Amino acid sequence: MTGNNQTAVSQFLLLGLPIPPEHQHLFYALFLAMYLTTILGNLIIIILILLDSNLHTPMYLFLSNLSFSDLCFSSVTMPKLLQNMQSQDPSIPYAGCLTQMYFLLFFGDMESFLLTAMAYDRYVAICFPLHYTSIMSPKLCACLLIPLWMLATFNAMMHTLLMTRLSLCENNVILHFFCDILAFLKLACSDTYINELMILIMSSLIGIIPFLLIVMSYAKIVLSILKVHSTQGIHKLFSTCGSHLSVVSLFYGTVIGVYLYPPANNSTVKETVMAMMYTVVTPMMNPFIYSLRNRDIKEALIRVFYNKKISL
Repeated sequence: MTGNNQTAVSQFLLLGLPIPPEHQHLFYALFLAMYLTTILGNLIIIILILLDSNLHTPMYLFLSNLSFSDLCFSSVTMPKLLQNMQSQDPSIPYAGCLTQMYFLLFFGDMESFLLTAMAYDRYVAICFPLHYTSIMSPKLCACLLIPLWMLATFNAMMHTLLMTRLSLCENNVILHFFCDILAFLKLACSDTYINELMILIMSSLIGIIPFLLIVMSYAKIVLSILKVHSTQGIHKLFSTCGSHLSVVSLFYGTVIGVYLYPPANNSTVKETVMAMMYTVVTPMMNPFIYSLRNRDIKEALIRVFYNKKISL
């Protein structure tokens, strides 16, 4: 099938968030408040972990990386969304669209990887408490994090470069509030078989396999605790892993809802709402989940403020 090549399209229109004009100001204020909350909440988590030596452990090393990833993940979409709502101009340049797609893929992959690393950390901490320090050494943490960042970079770059080979039709309307990879493919006039094949393969490697590893880690944790027949062990499970389980459920629940079980009848509004959940709501909620459900974070916050008052 022939069509115009990609250079014929200089910009796209992001029209996936159909908000009535009379409600524009209300939603603008809502999204701005959500974005600022996301930035502030995740920055507080990162600063607390940097300042409090009691949080210099593998679990909180992964958490600080997760907070940084959440902060950036939300920053890829929200500033452009807010700008479009304020200017009433939903356009985004071709290069800007591909750049946004790259960083969405990159930080989305990192979210999945970091949640998996945190699940493994909890598995070692509960099932091998006496060997935790030797197993989760700084060297192992570095060996986990560096390849994960490299793999996320490779995957995001590969998909973005594959998009540049597509010939695009005259239609430049993306029915989404950001440059979603699947929405972008719908604009192609050329063969998208390679793109779709690589999306399927890499989604399995980067999405499904990490999720299965998380499930396996918690299955082994539960089995280990059940063998002890201790109510104290069950309490430890929820106190130690409750925050992480909440974040995993929130992230994977919305991602599965968008990509594995898309809304019936091609409902763009429902797809957009679900995408809003994992790109905006999840990064905003993570700091609250870890601060409200995590005793270490709450105690660190008290120590930092107490030391600050003393120094003043």
